[in-house]
Amino acid sequence: MLDIKFVRENKELVKENIKKKFQDKKLPLVDLVVELDEKVRKLKLEGDELRKNRNSISSEIGLLMREKKIDEANKKKEEVTKINEKLASIEQEEAELNKELRSNMLVIPNIIDPSVPIGEDDSCNVENEKFGEAVVPDYEIPYHADIIESLSGLDKEAAGRTSGNGFYYLMGDIARLHSAMISYARDFMIDRGFTYCVPPFMIHSDVVDGVMSFEEMDDMMYKIENEDLYLIGTSEHSMIGKFKGQLIKEDALPITLTSYSPCFRKEVGAHGIEERGLYRVHQFEKQEMIVLCKQEDAMDWYNKLWKYTVDFFRSLDVPVRTLECCSGDLADLKVKSCDVEAWSPRQQKYFEVGSCSTLGDAQARRLGIRVRGEKENYLVSTLNNTVVASPRGLIAVIENNYQEDGSIKIPKVLQPYMGGKEKIEKEK
Repeated sequence: MLDIKFVRENKELVKENIKKKFQDKKLPLVDLVVELDEKVRKLKLEGDELRKNRNSISSEIGLLMREKKIDEANKKKEEVTKINEKLASIEQEEAELNKELRSNMLVIPNIIDPSVPIGEDDSCNVENEKFGEAVVPDYEIPYHADIIESLSGLDKEAAGRTSGNGFYYLMGDIARLHSAMISYARDFMIDRGFTYCVPPFMIHSDVVDGVMSFEEMDDMMYKIENEDLYLIGTSEHSMIGKFKGQLIKEDALPITLTSYSPCFRKEVGAHGIEERGLYRVHQFEKQEMIVLCKQEDAMDWYNKLWKYTVDFFRSLDVPVRTLECCSGDLADLKVKSCDVEAWSPRQQKYFEVGSCSTLGDAQARRLGIRVRGEKENYLVSTLNNTVVASPRGLIAVIENNYQEDGSIKIPKVLQPYMGGKEKIEKEK
């Protein structure tokens, strides 16, 4: 959410930013919020003047009562009563206008970074850099679900009976490989100075409103029936919400956290053969990284974070590339974002395994997260990035380490998490 003062003083810039995001239907909101803000400020001034008069009259009443001038004091009390009635009406109108102002401000997108490429949708995203050689072996690599099933590692049929489409059982060494990746990701980030955290997996609606746009919430979140609780779609939601309403000491910055959680998402797209596998599912596990820092340090941290994900996947022998998200593909709260995509030797193309974003002070303004500065308090900047999400990351490791005999070579960094096991083979 933008600062209303910024919108008031930069109307045309805000409108131009909306156009860059191809959301022209939101253009009228800029004039609307400025108009609402003017009404709110006028009401506030009127209310302040009434309170000032009330205080003055109250002082007069005290003096008159001490002088035993009861009749005059009673007349003054009637004036105070009328002021209170007028003030109550003004405060109610101000509260209603503030609510309307905030609801519209929440829909206006954040100002994107000048480096973001302009484009309408993800087809306009731009490749930045490739890391590792994208190899296609001279033997066939089966579909990932077939590989996992051949290793007795997947049961979607049973999951269909217990939970429906979009769920799965991971079994045996494949399940162990999945857990090894998550554990390694945890230690990978701890070694880089991040504090490990396991957050709540459900959050209140006011935290949801603080960390994401309404469109994202409708597409993603599962709501708990008859409770003001939502299942998280990523641990970023809980981790940023952890600081809601807090005043952080400046010397505590930057705050660098890495968090584990299961994640729950409603959307499962219809993508043909890929739908029977593990690309799009309702439930997965994820290791995340979150940073709270000063605004001037945000871009440096952004570049550090996506590089951590690249380094992580390269340590698993997985070639990757980074893809810069264009303006139309950015969620409304984001200033800049890039995806990390892993190489699929079977499909001979890259697919998304992580996303890195800097959101400026948008989440902090929504949630009231401030820093106690030397001269004045200010809003913190927030960033988030995926270390690894499985089963997406699991698919990347399996395909890039698949051997001609049908086994999977376990990357060296994961072997200690699997009791020294070097490969996963078919049961004899």
